[in-house]
Amino acid sequence: MVRSSAVTLALGYVALGLVALVLFAAPLWYAWQGTIREGRAEILQADAQRLSDVYRREGIEGLRNFIDARIRMQIAGDRILLLTDASGRPLAGNLDAWPSVPTVPGDYRVQFDLRDRGGLQAVLVHVASLGKFNLLVGRDNRLFAPLEQRFWYGLTGAIAVLFIAGLLIGVITRRALMSRVDSIRQTVSAIIHGDLKHRLPTHLSDDELNTLSRTINGMLDQIEQLVHGVRNVSNSIAHDLRTPLAELRSRLEELALIRPPPEQTFGEIDGAVADVDRVIRIFDALLRLAEIDAGLRRSGFVAVDAAELAATAVEFYAPAAELKEIALTFRTEGSTAAAGDPVLLAQALSNLIDNALKFTPNDGRIDVSVQSRSGGSVEISVADNGPGIDDAEKAKVVERFYRGDASRGTPGVGLGLSLAQAVAKLHGSTLELSDLNPGLRVLLTIPADSPAAQPASDVPAPSSPARLPGVAATSP
Repeated sequence: MVRSSAVTLALGYVALGLVALVLFAAPLWYAWQGTIREGRAEILQADAQRLSDVYRREGIEGLRNFIDARIRMQIAGDRILLLTDASGRPLAGNLDAWPSVPTVPGDYRVQFDLRDRGGLQAVLVHVASLGKFNLLVGRDNRLFAPLEQRFWYGLTGAIAVLFIAGLLIGVITRRALMSRVDSIRQTVSAIIHGDLKHRLPTHLSDDELNTLSRTINGMLDQIEQLVHGVRNVSNSIAHDLRTPLAELRSRLEELALIRPPPEQTFGEIDGAVADVDRVIRIFDALLRLAEIDAGLRRSGFVAVDAAELAATAVEFYAPAAELKEIALTFRTEGSTAAAGDPVLLAQALSNLIDNALKFTPNDGRIDVSVQSRSGGSVEISVADNGPGIDDAEKAKVVERFYRGDASRGTPGVGLGLSLAQAVAKLHGSTLELSDLNPGLRVLLTIPADSPAAQPASDVPAPSSPARLPGVAATSP
């Protein structure tokens, strides 16, 4: 228990309290000593003045009688009085001889044995001169010893109470912390054993542990999402790679068995190469998404012209649109300067336009626009008049390897919109999908400026999407 952080913290507070108590008691003790010393000196001077007045009124005999009467009346040893002649012979008082104190008037501290109390005493005395006589008036310093003892007893008691209270508070705090820590340990133990649904308990209070629990719960939510994502991606990879690999094996096995003529053999080889390219595209897409998720591509942020990127992509896909008799238009307005990764932005644009071409019917229309918005952001919009996407599927089409019912008969592996969504997230935005009835509008927003952005001349943008490394455009 001594190693407990709560007890250690409590002991630290106790030590701090003791230091504060000592710092408070030290000046108090100094003031006490100074007050007592000054009070004693004033009392002695007043006694000496009173005896001097008696000497002036009644002479030496009257003073002797007055001193003897005072000694008989007082508590033994409380007041020390001695009257001597010029030779130092005692005339009255409770001392047998003049102590080792100068006969010069003043205040002195001396130690000697008292006749009626015995033992060595510390006495403060005041010496006065009465003509040819000498008067010594003193007080026993031990009269104030009980008060001093009470002071030290009180200080010791305060230290003891502070120490015991600190230990009790430390034990109580330790028990409270251990109950919270034990709940955290149980949750973490359950998560270690594979139950990712467990979460740390939280309370209504916003104390430090509760804030930490909420932060950890947020981290656990993200971890659970990532683990499920990895599982889904692994299952999807296994499912989507099985088909091209099976087709590749079938082609090669057929060539090995029947050994067809060269023309047919080369045709099958071309088909095998296409299957291999499909597998490579899947892995390239996953690697690109992994880089984006890790934020590694932020180092490639430069100042880019979003309108120029969009115009290049529209020009690249214009022949494909013309074959389907689709009107592919482009318009821009306002400043389109933005900060981002030109390669990823061009890839995302090519994916969005390619998806629109796949699902827009013949004689349809696709509009690509780039315009600036308030706050300096730039919006890139791709709108078509195709069948659109159901509201229930809009949240799913940006998931990796997801393919809706409408895309079953089209080529692709379901990574196009996933990559576009990842690019949007990398640029601090999200991919917005909205209905046009009929048709679909996809909006990608990118910031106008970024501290990490460098001049566009440092990293040249690609001239066309065809030159982009990685994934070809894929459907959702």
